[in-house]
Amino acid sequence: MKKIIAMILVGGRGTRLGDITKKIAKPAVSFGAKYRLIDFTLSNISNSNISTVGIVTQYEPFELMNYIGSGASWDLDYIDGGVRFLTPYSQSGDVLWQKGTAHAIKQYYRFIKDQSADYVLILSGDHIYKMDYNQMLETHISRKADLTIAATNVPTKEASRFGILDIDEQLKLKNFYEKPKSPVSSLASMGIYIFSVGVLEELFFHSSEEDLVDFGKDIIPHCLKMKKDISVHIFEDYWRDVGTIDSLYDANMDLLENSEFLGLNSSKNMPIFSKSLNLPPHMVLKTGSVKSSVIADGCSISGSVYHSTIAYNVKIGKDSVVDNCVVLPSVTIGKNVYIKNAIINQGLEIPNNFYFLGAKTTLITSDNLYEVGEIR
Repeated sequence: MKKIIAMILVGGRGTRLGDITKKIAKPAVSFGAKYRLIDFTLSNISNSNISTVGIVTQYEPFELMNYIGSGASWDLDYIDGGVRFLTPYSQSGDVLWQKGTAHAIKQYYRFIKDQSADYVLILSGDHIYKMDYNQMLETHISRKADLTIAATNVPTKEASRFGILDIDEQLKLKNFYEKPKSPVSSLASMGIYIFSVGVLEELFFHSSEEDLVDFGKDIIPHCLKMKKDISVHIFEDYWRDVGTIDSLYDANMDLLENSEFLGLNSSKNMPIFSKSLNLPPHMVLKTGSVKSSVIADGCSISGSVYHSTIAYNVKIGKDSVVDNCVVLPSVTIGKNVYIKNAIINQGLEIPNNFYFLGAKTTLITSDNLYEVGEIR
């Protein structure tokens, strides 16, 4: 098999997640108590035996870079290859900030060429799924495609959030609609692409259109216009883009409601790896109770937790109730608190006697704490 390298885009601001991504990049956001979003992409790469990874950063990269380090936690610390962080740099006095997904990859095309790769796998670092990328590469090679796009069916009500694909019987792309108001189908691009390197070089440096900024908005329509051979690889297992408050909450609830969720409790079938933080085990004290929940290390539970994910270093006080919640790291919840249907932002301190009952999923932050809830 010819050489393939992976490029992970982690530079976006993730504004739809509000204050959750105010100080960290979206791929560094906690998920399912013990994981971070980036764990899924890195684990997929490791399980697919891809040895060279370029991580294209921009917005608030420090925590993410510190978390990933050499990539050893995902068995990606290769001497020849491994993880490489590709950060913005200056050239001729100008800092080369990323204008879009395709523009970000173009800036580091020299990295791709230096690896002598035949194929480039382009990924996002903030999706929840488990995938063997070798199957997609086999699709790309067997169909002699210039570009292969991974696609999955999404709920019809969410289809307008995605790039929607119109395909023929041979799974070739006929038309592409970027975030259409009235989707023609529910088959959505997963933001996962395999390019043959020569095609990518042609698009970046020998195209008549210079402003090919985004893969969805610009590159795919341009490839259609050039009559490139675009294949679609259908993915039928669980996948979720957690780009909004609701989707992040729903994915955490999916984990709680399915004991077989992505096989996270199995180390045999494409395991999902995470970096150990070397924290003490969580403690449920005499006054505490936990039901249908996931509790990470370093937590101290003196209250009651129902159907919630509790990230590391969370403290929950006596007589408090946390129900149907996603609690992000290092949260302190006081005594006699009641919170239901919420995401509690990282590092937040909830005062004693605080009450919140959400009619819909709500992100509780230091800025809106007394707007959405009250002291009783």
